[in-house]
Amino acid sequence: MRLTDRTLNRLPKPVAEMLRKNRETVKFIIVGGLCYVVALVFNYALRLSVLGTKPVIALTVANIIATVVSYFLNREWSFRTRGGRRRHHEMLLYSVVNGVGVALNSAPLWVARYVFGIHYPNVSRLVEEISDFTFGMVIGVAIAMVFRLWAYRVWVFPHDDVRPAPKRHEVPAQSAAVATPATDS
Repeated sequence: MRLTDRTLNRLPKPVAEMLRKNRETVKFIIVGGLCYVVALVFNYALRLSVLGTKPVIALTVANIIATVVSYFLNREWSFRTRGGRRRHHEMLLYSVVNGVGVALNSAPLWVARYVFGIHYPNVSRLVEEISDFTFGMVIGVAIAMVFRLWAYRVWVFPHDDVRPAPKRHEVPAQSAAVATPATDS
């Protein structure tokens, strides 16, 4: 039995059914969570080293790195039964969609810093960090995530059930249903 099925089988039945019904979206969110961590780590690694004075560039580079990781995880896991395009065409569309996603992700941080002026010396370093995190890593990620989920389904992986899905193991209706047959003596 696959890890996903084992995990879902431990949840209350209504929750498990809802998650199974929206399996693709749940997988997309899991991949997104992992890539969020990748972007967060690279963003702060870049900001604390070479791009300390350029937070929008650091966030953009971090999102590009996370996008590469995201492509392979989404193609091979989240949207594994979808497709319908040649690999190079799919990759090109994925790159265009994620280029727009990176821009959508970086836009709120850019607006906060350069339109609203929420940066040092106009505000304290603490307020600047809170603003950068809120606008770049929360609001920007949320906007880009909604756009990407929609765009992947519409343009990048448009056709469902193109590649065969692996067999899924469902939980038996009742555990006690596996009783031994009665024998006549």
